Amino acid sequence: MSTVTKKELIDRIAERTQAKRVSVKRIIQAFLDEITAELCKNNRLEFRDFGVFETRTRVARIAQNPKTLERVEVPAKRTVKFKMGRLMRENLCVPAAESAEAK
Repeated sequence: MSTVTKKELIDRIAERTQAKRVSVKRIIQAFLDEITAELCKNNRLEFRDFGVFETRTRVARIAQNPKTLERVEVPAKRTVKFKMGRLMRENLCVPAAESAEAK
């Protein structure tokens, strides 16, 4: 499994769309900034067939350090939950043999 960086994604999109790399970079960054801003406002982001981003609040709890067995208070915190959309689910759930043939 390899990691795709934002730079690599920008390069791919610029090549695919024949747009300037600088323009694509600005658009991608604006898109990511908007996603972050909306999630900070507790808004739900829905991209049809791709997926849904929404914030969840984890309640405060008492945990235990497995090494020292000491009790530790874990404060409440907000996290982001992503739920796959239909097309992503269909593409990810294709057996490995079929996806290799498609390439």
